[in-house]
Amino acid sequence: MDPTFYAFVILLFVAVVLAFEGLYQWWNSRHGPAARRIEARIRAMSAGGQVHKEQLSILKDRMLNEARPFDRLLLRVPRIHTLDLVLQQSGLGWSVAKLAGVSVAMASVALAVTSILPMPMLYAVFAALGAAFLPSLFVMRKRTKRLAKLERQLPEVCDMIARALRSGHAFTSAIGMVSSDFAEPMGGEFRITFDEINYGVSLQEALLNLAARVPVRDLRYFVIAVLIQRETGGNLAELLDSIGALIRERFKLFDKIRVLSAEGRLSAWILGLLPFGTAALMMLVNPSFLEILWKDPAGLKLVETVLLSMVSGVLWMRRIIRIRV
Repeated sequence: MDPTFYAFVILLFVAVVLAFEGLYQWWNSRHGPAARRIEARIRAMSAGGQVHKEQLSILKDRMLNEARPFDRLLLRVPRIHTLDLVLQQSGLGWSVAKLAGVSVAMASVALAVTSILPMPMLYAVFAALGAAFLPSLFVMRKRTKRLAKLERQLPEVCDMIARALRSGHAFTSAIGMVSSDFAEPMGGEFRITFDEINYGVSLQEALLNLAARVPVRDLRYFVIAVLIQRETGGNLAELLDSIGALIRERFKLFDKIRVLSAEGRLSAWILGLLPFGTAALMMLVNPSFLEILWKDPAGLKLVETVLLSMVSGVLWMRRIIRIRV
């Protein structure tokens, strides 16, 4: 064959390979692991809201200018930054757009499934709304577990910073030691604080950002104690030892109360799930037995009354067994 043909085939192959490589590099620079880490750090650093705008304006503007149209539309929703802060506190790494997309997808699936079943359209709509709230409940549960873990790690953080101060390190260096040597998630939060200080944010603003990102009462006591000590002076190491000991004693009391209220919580779960379990078993044994509840108007009113009573009972039992320490 003509050598020109072989040269054309080789050049075409090289062009296709380079095109795929260019597409991969473009995608990796915007959606790869490194890009996700940088975006997460920027979002976390700006989540506190105490940093001066000019200090992070370039990074924020760059992130928002490259946002997708749906993300820009979400930014106009009131209190959307509060929802973004909640997502940051959950540790999932989700964006508001992803949460909205998952909620809409689950609602659509629930509506499609319930529309096939012999159920009224009103119940299908309620089921779709309930499915739409499931991702938000998952985020809130992850946030609660992460904040509880952060609260449990705080006494060890106080001890570590106190030991670092006694050995002659500065408070900023002690924060850096916690950020590099301590386990997640507390290590990551102090790493963000340490990065803010290195980027030029004052220590006071960085600690206030930490308290805003991690809404834990004991951590706010820690921040207030450090800020007051910087203004008035005193032995910060002994103060941190006292805070750590106080938090540990409160945890002991909380665990004792949790054991004593375990029977009440178990009763609440059983009483709350028993009607739904019984109804499911009855539907399996005799599917037509419960059809009167959604085919007869009186049955619909009965179901609404029962659900309202159950919600009231669950909320009341939750209030009884939930003891603040």
